[in-house]
Formats: sequence, C-alpha cells, structure tokens
Amino acid sequence: MRHFGHLAEDVRGRLFLEQPRTFTARSEPEVLATALGGTLYCPATRPALAADIRKQAARGVVSMVLCLEDAIADHEVGAGERNLVEQLNDLVKDFTDCTQSPPLLFIRVRAAAQITDLAERLGPAVELLSGFVLPKFTPENGGAYLAALAAAEAATGRRLFAMPVLESPELAHLETRRDQLFGIADLLAGHRERVLAVRLGVTDLCSAYGLRRSPDLTAYDVALVAGVIGDVVNVLGRADGTGYTVTGPVWEYFPVQERMFKPQLRRTPFAEGSFTSPGTARASGEEIRRRIIEHDLDGLIREVELDRANGLLGKTCIHPSHVPAVHALSVVTHEEYCDARDILRQEQDGGGVLRSAYTNKMNEARPHRAWAERILLRAEVFGVAREDVSFAELLSACLCD
Repeated sequence: MRHFGHLAEDVRGRLFLEQPRTFTARSEPEVLATALGGTLYCPATRPALAADIRKQAARGVVSMVLCLEDAIADHEVGAGERNLVEQLNDLVKDFTDCTQSPPLLFIRVRAAAQITDLAERLGPAVELLSGFVLPKFTPENGGAYLAALAAAEAATGRRLFAMPVLESPELAHLETRRDQLFGIADLLAGHRERVLAVRLGVTDLCSAYGLRRSPDLTAYDVALVAGVIGDVVNVLGRADGTGYTVTGPVWEYFPVQERMFKPQLRRTPFAEGSFTSPGTARASGEEIRRRIIEHDLDGLIREVELDRANGLLGKTCIHPSHVPAVHALSVVTHEEYCDARDILRQEQDGGGVLRSAYTNKMNEARPHRAWAERILLRAEVFGVAREDVSFAELLSACLCD
C-alpha cells in the first residue's frame, strides 16, 4: 500500500519533494496508526461490498471499517454477518491473484462474542482483516472485547488490532468522565500492542445532550464536545510513550443543502495558477474552490485543521468524497518538514533555540522534539509537498469525479 499510489508517477513527482513510502498490513503499529488517514465506514449489508472495497482501494482509500453496529438496523445483523463473510471470501481470491493490496480492513462489531465468531467464520478471508472496531468502549465492557480479540488472534494466528470507540454517555457526563478515562487508560495499557488507535464517537456524545452540529460548525464549536475531546487527548494522547493515536470525529455532511453561513474556505490558496486533476483538463483555482464548497468540504477542511491543532490524526469518514480531502491535508508541508528536521538536528547538538528556515518562527529543540518526530513519521507515510505546492493543488490532484 502507498498513499497517493493511485496517482500517476509524473503527478506524484510534480507534487512531492519526498514521496510517500510503501507499507503493508504487517508494518509497525506506529506506521499503521499514522497511515489510517480517512477511514471510510461502510455498512456490512451492502450487496456489492467486495466491489465497493476494490473500487475505493483503487481510488486511494487505505483503511475501511465494515460496520455491523449503528450503520445497520437491529434486524439486519444476521444478514450483515453472512454478507460480510461471503463478500470477503470472494475478495480474498481477487487480491490473491493480483498485485494490488487490499486496504486495511476492520469490522465494527456490536458485542465481544462477534469477534471470535466472525474470525472463525471468515476462514481464509481472515487474512484480509487488520482488526476490529469496538464501539461504546468503557472500562466495564472493554475487558470482554479485548479478551475476545486475544482469543481470535490465538485461533487464527494473525495479528489483529483493536480500535476502541469512546462515545458513551458516561464519557460525556462530567461527573463520570474522569473515572471513565483513567479506567480506559489502565485497561488499554495491558493490551498496548493490540491498540492501533482510539476513535472518537462524537455523534453519540452529542446525542447525550440532544445536540447535532450543522455543516457550518466544527466539533470544536460545540463546547460540550470540545471539552470531551480535550480530556481524551489529555489522558490518552500524551507524547510521553503512554499515549495512542487519537483519530478525528466523523464529518456527517455531504452535498447538497442551503448554507446559512459564508464558506469557510479562504480564496487565497486558490488565487494563483491552475491545478491538474487526474484524467481532467487543468482547472482554475477558483473552479477547484467552487467544487470543494459544493461538496461541503470546506467545513471538513476546517475541522481537520482543528483536529491536528488539538492532537488528533486521521478521521472517520462516511462518504468517499471526504477521504481525498483528509489525505491531501495530511501531506507534510515543506515548511513543516524543514522545521522538524532542524529541530531534531538541533536537539542532537545539545538543544537550544534557532530561527526557522522560513524566518517566521522560533524552533526550540527540546519542547518541539515530540512534534518534530510526529511530523517526520507523517512525512514517511503521506509524503512531503514541494515548496511551491499548496494544499489546494494536492486536493485538486486527489479529488475524484
């Protein structure tokens, strides 16, 4: 697998100073956690599930969740399980006979018993599976989930990761949040090698208060949700070796509806030049901006920026159009890359402060070291943009019609 591997070699050469590196489902956990990117959720009941996975992989999707929980009705669970087993067994034959790699595939279950049951029923198709998403994860039910995952690993001989979803009312409520977070931290610490990332279920957190944000607002504009995100990162996202990758919340919206507020996407990055999308003629910067706004991606872009500022990486996606935007915004800028390398070089030389290569900021070696290390890991996975390549041009190259 390789981010942006679906783009032509000459397009990648024009966009990237350092191209994204390849990785596999057997790569180191820290690489895979960084590489998740925009994780596309898909109901397990879809009749053309195998074809959907092949299509999305060809369009650059690197991680997918096949959902047996909230994405389907209660009475559809049995049919969803049967469909999932059948479709993945068809899919494993396809990927065995071709050079294309499947995306990282995860199953979102409803109960711990489904983990061992599905691992057994999948048979050879378990080779396609990277792990399970564990919904409404709490200290009370988390142990059963993780024990089932360990049993499935032992039975299949395959490394299987857990991605717990933090979305319970107990986490939303102030009086129980502290105990929940520290209980979850203690539980996950005993299974660190199996925890790939911690996911946030903001839709469920909002439901505890009867809230729903509009497409003109980010999760960080909802004070109750922003408080929970901050506390989750505080306890589970630390850079001292005890933390985990915490992924960004879902963006619920896709076109089209009337907007109440002005678009959040500034004109400046699109003001100059024109951009090339694969298989299309060159488009003006303003045309690319218009397409992004029409697809309600300007709010998503703003939220991804705020995710990053608040210590989150990657994002839950429920529409294929969201994934290219998340990936384009995950590419390390030339400025970030220069700063990160300078910081780590200075730290090796004994620390201190230096002016950035762009002469617009202070780089302090020791306080900025953890940030710099994360930037260089992201650079390995998503690549480094050339100095004159903006996120607008990356978006243009990645947008699929």
